[in-house]
Amino acid sequence: MALFAQPALAQNNEAGVRVIVIDAGHGGSAFPGAVYGGVKEKDINLAVALKLGALIEKELPTVKVVYTRTSDKALGKSLNEDLSARADIANKAGGDFFISIHANAAPKATSVQGAETIIMGESVKETKYNEDVLYDNNKEELIDMSDENTAAMVRAYIQNLQFTYGEYSEMMARIMQSHYQKGGRKVRNMKRQLLKVLYATDMPSVLTELGFMSNKSELAYMNSEKGQNAYARMLCDAVKEYVGHIDRLAGVETPMLSPSPEVVEEPAKTVVETVPTSVQKDEAREQKAQGGYTIQLLASDKAVKATDSQFKSYRSKVVCYMGGGVLKYKYCYGSYPTRQAAQQDLVAVKRTFKDAFIVRYEGENIVK
Repeated sequence: MALFAQPALAQNNEAGVRVIVIDAGHGGSAFPGAVYGGVKEKDINLAVALKLGALIEKELPTVKVVYTRTSDKALGKSLNEDLSARADIANKAGGDFFISIHANAAPKATSVQGAETIIMGESVKETKYNEDVLYDNNKEELIDMSDENTAAMVRAYIQNLQFTYGEYSEMMARIMQSHYQKGGRKVRNMKRQLLKVLYATDMPSVLTELGFMSNKSELAYMNSEKGQNAYARMLCDAVKEYVGHIDRLAGVETPMLSPSPEVVEEPAKTVVETVPTSVQKDEAREQKAQGGYTIQLLASDKAVKATDSQFKSYRSKVVCYMGGGVLKYKYCYGSYPTRQAAQQDLVAVKRTFKDAFIVRYEGENIVK
């Protein structure tokens, strides 16, 4: 049995994931990205981005896909303007997640290979002002930390990021890495870097490097139809896993279509909680029938008694509702006519369950 305190959702994900922004890195004659053997990075990025978007639109019908570009064009006259424009598109679209697709290069180490994913943050090497191969390759796209005021502002932002989008960005990065590995690609460690495009997006964000163009074998694979289709499939599967997880946390259903036959689960049966007295049973039934807002403490994949010790000081006070996802049993405290009324008690509840959050219910079920 799995019983977990669920993390408070970032504001973008309160209703699940409904808008994904796909950014094909570089573009236009001014910003081709890396160029090897006559192949331009911008073209690989765009091909994979379009294939990924098509798969998401087909297999996640409730998710809207927004592209920063769908053709070979730059989005600004300077690199700074171009990067800012990409973030602006994502922010104006109300994105719930941002994926920037790139390809790597290591001119002095042509045997280097592997896919990797980057999230916003400051690496140890950057802190010490070291410049490794990856830093040299992307230095124009990194925030200049040589100015003390800029550095202080960026570090304050990073600290705040950890309480908003950081854990979601890292979650998606690790999921993507696992799907690269499942797809047979060599995988490099996830990295934190001060990338301007990630800094400017107001949502969980990742930048992924498909492989190294400086490696002849990886370049041939990334430039082939087979390779691009494979990358799109790996990334789509990662997106589906992430969206499913976030939607379960938000208590919403995620319609998904799969290229392979799906396993259909039996409809969940409503569980009547075991409580100490008949009075409490009547109160629980009345609370459910009325509908309104409640505070979710925990969720489980199995039914748990209301007297279970994991409910701490709220033992015998919890009510079980049914919701979507693997952890379909939602254990909640209180019944409130409005979200504002529930908010008053949430402060006290968080002293015991720091990840508690407010949800809406109707009858026996948690609803969107």
